[in-house]
Amino acid sequence: KYFLLPACLVLLTLSIDIKAIAGLGSKAIIMFLTGTVGVIIGGPIALLIVSVVWPELIGVSGPDAVWRGMAALAGSWIGGGANQTAMYEIFEPSDTLFSAMITVDIIVANIWMAFLLYGAGISDKVDKWFKADSSAIEALKKSVADYQASIAKVATLVDLTKIAAIAFVITAIGHLVGDSVGPWVSENAPMLSRLSFNSSFFWIIVVATLGGFALSFTKARELEGAGASKIGSLFLYILVMTIGMKMDLGAFTEVPGFFAIGFVWIIIHVIVLLGVGKLIRAPFFFTAVGSQANVGGAASAPIVASAFS
Repeated sequence: KYFLLPACLVLLTLSIDIKAIAGLGSKAIIMFLTGTVGVIIGGPIALLIVSVVWPELIGVSGPDAVWRGMAALAGSWIGGGANQTAMYEIFEPSDTLFSAMITVDIIVANIWMAFLLYGAGISDKVDKWFKADSSAIEALKKSVADYQASIAKVATLVDLTKIAAIAFVITAIGHLVGDSVGPWVSENAPMLSRLSFNSSFFWIIVVATLGGFALSFTKARELEGAGASKIGSLFLYILVMTIGMKMDLGAFTEVPGFFAIGFVWIIIHVIVLLGVGKLIRAPFFFTAVGSQANVGGAASAPIVASAFS
């Protein structure tokens, strides 16, 4: 988590194309951000609703406090496995609680993904209900195909060395910053500790994300053609595997309230998405992929997108 996670974040943000994202039009961005807002407001509301039936879910302090596990789940539903691990490290839920939340994440997210895949098959009907213009989708398909074709190449040893160097040099810079700023905050500005500014790991993640994003404006982003994000995904899968080794599938049966929170949470996310999608007449493609890019992340969003094309 201290080396592969920040390296993964560098490589996954290396190919961000702000200009291309802006070119998708406001509806694509609105639907993605709506999905994020649905997760943000859905968590506290879900906990409030479910606590009526299971009042023991609130008021607990320490590593077993439900909100700590929900923070990790929110990290997953907003930014994927890398962010989930970052939230796990920062908020420190117990292994038992975290295992239960991972199980909720997997089951609830994949049930919702099944609905999205079904929706892709009837997207014309949904677009008709939304009164949406899907012509932007066709332009998007061509744009993505053209970009991938323009940078695709067979990775050489030099390419792979550049990818590894960029990932781990920025990670090293993150460690230098974290080891300096974290202790300084603890000693000189302890009031910032509540925002995790005293956490060395927090600064490692910030430097890795900003470093990759900054390089996306340079020629370094062309390393995506040699498979930068694929290597980043490999790092992430190794990381997720080590997290999964802590999973206790029996943990969730002890507290069914966790699953109730997960299902209520995703329902709120869906209601917000569909409401805004209907309001701005967004194509269902943007709604589905925007949702999956949040709840499912970088690994499964392309699966939903490919169901449309």
